[in-house]
Amino acid sequence: MVNQLSDFVNKHPLWVIAFSIVFAFLAAMGAQNLVFKGDYRVFFGENNPELLAFEAMQNVYSKTDNVAFVVAPKDGNVFSAEHLASLKSLTKASWQIPYSTRVDSVTNFQHTYAEEDDMIVEKLVESTANLNELALAKIKDIAVNEPFLVNKTVSPTGHVSVVNVTVQLPGVDIGKEVPEVAESARQIKATYLSEYPNADVYLAGMVMMNTSFTEAALNDSATLVPLMFLIVVVTIGVLLRTISGTIATVVIIILSIAVAMGLAGWSGMYLTGPSSSAPTMILTLAVADCIHILTSMFYEMRKGATKQDAIKRSLALNFQPIFLTSLTTAIGFLSMNFSDSPPFHDLGNLVALGVMLAFVFSITLFPAMLRVLPIRVKVDEEGKINQMHKLSSFVVSNRKLLLPSMAAIIMASSVFLPKNELNDDFVKYFDETVAFRTAADYMQGNISGMALIEVSVESGESSGINSPLYLQTVADFAEWLRNIESVDHVNTITDTLKRLNKNMHADDENYYTLPNDQALSAQYLLLYEMSLPYGLDLNNQLNVDKSASKISVTLQNITSNEMLALEQAINQWFVENGNGYTAVVASPSVMFSHIGQRSIYSMLVGTSLALLLISLMLGIALKSWRYGLISLVPNLVPAAVGFGMWGLFHGYVGLGLSVVVGMTLGIVVDDTVHFLSKYLRAKREKSLDAIDAVHYAFDNVGRALIVTTFVLAAGFAVLAQSSFVMNADMGLLTAMTIIIALVVDFFFLPPLLIWLDNKGKPNQSQASEQVSVAKQI
Repeated sequence: MVNQLSDFVNKHPLWVIAFSIVFAFLAAMGAQNLVFKGDYRVFFGENNPELLAFEAMQNVYSKTDNVAFVVAPKDGNVFSAEHLASLKSLTKASWQIPYSTRVDSVTNFQHTYAEEDDMIVEKLVESTANLNELALAKIKDIAVNEPFLVNKTVSPTGHVSVVNVTVQLPGVDIGKEVPEVAESARQIKATYLSEYPNADVYLAGMVMMNTSFTEAALNDSATLVPLMFLIVVVTIGVLLRTISGTIATVVIIILSIAVAMGLAGWSGMYLTGPSSSAPTMILTLAVADCIHILTSMFYEMRKGATKQDAIKRSLALNFQPIFLTSLTTAIGFLSMNFSDSPPFHDLGNLVALGVMLAFVFSITLFPAMLRVLPIRVKVDEEGKINQMHKLSSFVVSNRKLLLPSMAAIIMASSVFLPKNELNDDFVKYFDETVAFRTAADYMQGNISGMALIEVSVESGESSGINSPLYLQTVADFAEWLRNIESVDHVNTITDTLKRLNKNMHADDENYYTLPNDQALSAQYLLLYEMSLPYGLDLNNQLNVDKSASKISVTLQNITSNEMLALEQAINQWFVENGNGYTAVVASPSVMFSHIGQRSIYSMLVGTSLALLLISLMLGIALKSWRYGLISLVPNLVPAAVGFGMWGLFHGYVGLGLSVVVGMTLGIVVDDTVHFLSKYLRAKREKSLDAIDAVHYAFDNVGRALIVTTFVLAAGFAVLAQSSFVMNADMGLLTAMTIIIALVVDFFFLPPLLIWLDNKGKPNQSQASEQVSVAKQI
């Protein structure tokens, strides 16, 4: 079949080229249907239990998607007449943000106080026109001592304040709605800074995080993909010294990416932060097939073969290993479907599709292009020893030292595997160059973190929240939370009721307690709600029939393990102290914390199955269960060493890295398959012994492995420059693993093969080595 294919390509190259281009054009047209979704919800499947709990809570209470203007006066004083005036202006302007349903700031806080027998509800800052020092000091004293405001809307020292805008996105077209809100917020920020230059403004909140997902992906597409193309062109041109081969390779890359993305568009798939890196990965992986065909063709032409014969021999030699490596790489990426996060399913499916397309193009279009493009190769001088033969001689000569020393290095590196902690921090999904990360870090350092836990406490009966027992339980819970070091702010209805009770007793501090009568509590809330203006009601804290209330807990930007521990502690608190009331815990922070953990364990299952399938395939393809089992060593060692080194120098494995083992498993098989296939070809077809078979494998495939490793590692190293840290860490660890794979296949696998194949044949091994040395001399 391979000979028939190569004969057809050699005889009808123009037909092959024309058909491939027409097919690619029609398929690539689907790419126009691709849309990008930056909503953080895309990281969670429809049946994700944490997402379902969060959506249920959102349906009961008001939405919590938000934009936060973090405002820092340059003089360090929020409570000046000038700055309070600017905050009033910003608060008013923020209502113009599309889909806004609520705006909270220190100026529009609904302050309550007693005036004779009346309770007055009014904005904390009604007017700034005639504020004197005494009035400003009073406003500050109220703000920094109000539980609702301090560490949430204003810092305890009064040097930073936040204007928080709650938005309720329709959800019809998130791809347009989120950027619309973000752009409006940025325009308001620009206008504010032009009118009030004596302040700095940072934009935080969930909407800005969603926007950052989109912008990071678009930035990568505009910078990383062109950079990778440049690396491919330079690498192939310099290492293989061929302009025609470089042009043909670039065409294969472009078509593989275009067709894969086009078919994704036709299928209705959408892009996300992780899946948007698929073109970079396909670009990198498509190069390997072309380089193997090119190097084998050049090898034959240097031995005197014509270009037509060299193409035919190259296809015959490489068809099986290229097919195997493409298939195993695809299986490795398809194992990403075991991840608990849909964007990684899409990434794995896209790259697997691109890899198989690259295989098809590399055995059809690529040789057809090589057939018609001008290629000249200088024939080697007879008896000339190349660099690969020198390298193989070094490995063979030092095999007795390399085998134990490499084994020791592998074991020493793998020892650090347990140092990796399954942990994540969703704010740190972006590096410090991203504006959202800068805003989140500033907010964390000056007022509060962005992490959030929301707890809905169910009373089980209508108006049950007014029960003294319920209120006391919620107040005790809030006090327990405030004693936790990582908690910055707790927002609960019990603080409002304490203030109302004090107001209704002539502002006597002794009455800053919860009402002890259910009817009285209900009357306070009714009176208060009737006094609140539009957009500042209690729907964000109470459900419609007053049977449940929501406690919002703002936290420092803690890790996923700390978040899960806090969630568990909250559930345990209600078991022990909840007086029979039930609590539901939900938030984006909780969702991200769970998904990282689950993805790790589900990917372990997926990788194990992929490993078994790949090993089975190699055993069948190599026609030897023995060599199929031997292949497990160089296939598993790179990931073990890579994660061991990661544990030593970094130590955190999050959502992005959870897919690396499955992803790299397919890639590192490339080196093993090509080396083993050439080694076995030498033993079976040329009747060479183990040492000469190693020389043959190095001579035939060593150069290609070096070039492909350089391109693969460089490609993923480029991905490591992404501002989206999830992709950056994935790229860095993958690049490390690929380099380790080459080292293992060059300096550990050959000594292992010689040792295993020459067991009980010392004389034959010694004689073969002497002949090999004589050839070099």
